[in-house]
Amino acid sequence: MEERDLEKATLAGGCFWCTEAVFQRLKGVYKVIPGFTGGTIKNPAYREVVTTAGLSHAESIEIQFDPSEITYAELLYIFFSTHDPTTLNRQQYDVGTHYRSAIFYHSEEQKTIALEVKRELENEKIFKNAIVTEVSEAGGFYPAEPEHLEYYNKHREQQYCQAIIDPKIKKLKELYSEKLKQAEA
Repeated sequence: MEERDLEKATLAGGCFWCTEAVFQRLKGVYKVIPGFTGGTIKNPAYREVVTTAGLSHAESIEIQFDPSEITYAELLYIFFSTHDPTTLNRQQYDVGTHYRSAIFYHSEEQKTIALEVKRELENEKIFKNAIVTEVSEAGGFYPAEPEHLEYYNKHREQQYCQAIIDPKIKKLKELYSEKLKQAEA
């Protein structure tokens, strides 16, 4: 088996069921793990994150990707175009700090790229409102419980998946068809 030099990206763009579904369809992405980061306790449970004020965790995904196939900047452009980075602590019907838009960088290079992409989108006025996506250093990442893994792929018939995630996948296919894995194109 071919050895790959994978990098890590950690992003929060609302519900991790949505972001997992988007990023696992991309060429060069080898693993997407939904979980929690940016908070005050170790190994939080989903119920704790969504019901306990002050924990500060964000529903997020940890992506393992091959930068020779897809760059960190490309991941960020896809991230910004498949969620609303202008709503503070909210994505559609999902409300709370755990649904915030955030980029958790793993190196100074990632920090620089994240700030540059964000600044470029702001300068080009891609969005009607200001981008509120936070850019913070990555800390501990805690995988979600097993029932959250592959959620969209296992539950496409559910109303949430059809109403919220299907449009994101459709947009991904429209904007980035050349970046999709063969089975998704």
